[in-house]
Amino acid sequence: MLQVPYLRENTEKALSGLAKRNKDFSATVQSIISVDESRRKLQNELDNLLAESNKISKIIGDLFKEGKREEADGMKVRTTEIKEECKGIETNLSQLEEELKQLLYLVPNVPHESVVFGKGAEENEVVYSSGEIHALGESKLPHWELCEKHKLIDFELGVKITGAGFPVYIGKGARLQRALINFFLEEAMKAGYTEHQVPHLVNEASGYGTGQLPDKEGQMYHVGVDDLYLIPTAEVPLTNLYRDVLLKEEQLPIKLTGYTPCFRREAGSYGKDVRGLNRLHQFDKVEIVQLSKQEDSYALLEDMVNHVKGLLNKLELPFRILRLCGGDMGFTSSLTFDFEVYSAAQERWLEVSSTSNFETFQANRLKCRYKGSDGKTQLVHTLNGSALALPRIVAALLENHQDENGVRIPQALVPYCGFERI
Repeated sequence: MLQVPYLRENTEKALSGLAKRNKDFSATVQSIISVDESRRKLQNELDNLLAESNKISKIIGDLFKEGKREEADGMKVRTTEIKEECKGIETNLSQLEEELKQLLYLVPNVPHESVVFGKGAEENEVVYSSGEIHALGESKLPHWELCEKHKLIDFELGVKITGAGFPVYIGKGARLQRALINFFLEEAMKAGYTEHQVPHLVNEASGYGTGQLPDKEGQMYHVGVDDLYLIPTAEVPLTNLYRDVLLKEEQLPIKLTGYTPCFRREAGSYGKDVRGLNRLHQFDKVEIVQLSKQEDSYALLEDMVNHVKGLLNKLELPFRILRLCGGDMGFTSSLTFDFEVYSAAQERWLEVSSTSNFETFQANRLKCRYKGSDGKTQLVHTLNGSALALPRIVAALLENHQDENGVRIPQALVPYCGFERI
């Protein structure tokens, strides 16, 4: 959530940045400024009344000490009037604050200056690529056929138990999943991240804290009876560990990692792009999250990008990194780099990670601050990245490393799998 002082003092700059998202937010921003102005005026009235009340109370106390009871009782009438006036103002203030909050929820983060204009994914910039793309020949199989051939994943069993998008992993397929999770967690811990096991259900406040609500409410599974949400990513519970927390400067940066299943309704997804592991309603992912001082966050974002690079290199997969354009960025992000691996059998690129800096956008919702050595309190910057999401990694591993004898397991993964081939 953007800060009101920023919008008030940098209106043109904010609107210029928001324009990169291909939507005009000027009316909403002006409404925010107008409502805030009304709120500040009312707050000033309330402060003046409270100051008057405190002054009168002191005078009344002095009058009682001097034995002037009748004069003191007369002044009590004004204190009663002030209390009633304050009550009315506080009610109006509460309404304005709620209106202001709801308006702020409608405005996404301002893109970083390096983000270019663009309407969608086709206008994202490729900023890095690695690995060679090898032609597999006519014998190549897509991962869903390899899964069936080697009895790794049963998609139909998942449909029977739950529905489409909930696969059942079997034998070496299940072991490969477990191996990847452990590999990603171990690599994260080597990089200084502390592992956490977190709840897979979160309350509404957590959803609002990291920006999934209200923006993606229709994409989250909602447990209505208990008013809880199944997490779409470990980012939500991990980041919310620090909701309403005041940190010390020396505690930063804070580096967190965790494995969780992730649940997404993916409403509106259909066609060839959702076949097999390409798009699921439940999948496994290891997430990395950082909280940092504002001046350090972009250097840390680069470190996170390099961490994901290292994982993909160890898995011997061809990949590329894209800097997302304004029209393809997430609601909460200031700058996002997407990682895509090449699917050799499908002959297409598959997104496997988004690594983002949210600057103060999430922290403002979370009320996560730190006190600097100068005694000043300011919001942290929050960052997160997939390191990594498993389904498309598994798809790419199976397709890119297949040969006439099955599928070769990358050397870095063998100690975690316990086998070298499928």
